[in-house]
Amino acid sequence: MSFHSLFSQFGSLTTDGLAEGAIFALFALGYTLVYGVLRLINFAHSEVFIMGTFFAILTWGWLGLGQNAPTPAFLPMIGYLLVGLAAAMIASGITALAVEAVAYRPLRRRNAPPLAFLITAIGASQVIQQAIGIRTQFVGRGAPVLIAHHTLFHFLDGSVTNIDVLLIGLALVMMGALTMFINRTRTGKAIRAVAQNPDAAALMGVNKNRIISYVFLAGGLMAGIAAVMFVIKIGGTRYDDGFALGIQAFTAAVLGGIGNLRGALLGGLVLGLA
Repeated sequence: MSFHSLFSQFGSLTTDGLAEGAIFALFALGYTLVYGVLRLINFAHSEVFIMGTFFAILTWGWLGLGQNAPTPAFLPMIGYLLVGLAAAMIASGITALAVEAVAYRPLRRRNAPPLAFLITAIGASQVIQQAIGIRTQFVGRGAPVLIAHHTLFHFLDGSVTNIDVLLIGLALVMMGALTMFINRTRTGKAIRAVAQNPDAAALMGVNKNRIISYVFLAGGLMAGIAAVMFVIKIGGTRYDDGFALGIQAFTAAVLGGIGNLRGALLGGLVLGLA
């Protein structure tokens, strides 16, 4: 892209970048949470995300809102959005818990080396991805137009739509909620204790395995929210969409200092802008 094109489209590129960065940020939280506690890169997290996209679209279809359905009115739209969010969060949360219980927990019990965890993470990612692909016959699924695009205001040469505001606002709200959960709740303090010194936390009565499950669940729930944001932004999903997006989210986590929740948000927004 030339400098002329960049500056002639600066407003629209900035808005789109922040909206995409919001998706990266929520997606990156799963990598950050797991790494902060286990020092493990959970490459299966991309498939946790994709499971959420498919279940959101399937749920809307079961409710009669197919790909070509007319855009619902405001109040029904709120209901569809909340139901889709719940379905995606449940699907992604359960998938994350299953990955932790089936793939990683047996390795922890055997004190396996870090390389074994990495290989298992990649293997789990491929198994889930191909299972989704076989189930959907290697095709994507189109999403209904849940929210009609409206321009709210203009920024330089570009327009800021209700979708952009929704995605950015939802990312900020969920980041704030997760930060409060980690810093203010008893479970959050236990997560920080296990991340700092798992042996000392166990001596103080903290159930390490349960806390690790909570960490995977929290990451899965955030991935479910990011999945719905992705579907609303892109308008559909494919079985292999998680791979490229997972690399971007992992980059965002590293860019913000992996293990740092606020850094994941900042890294996602910066990467989206870039």
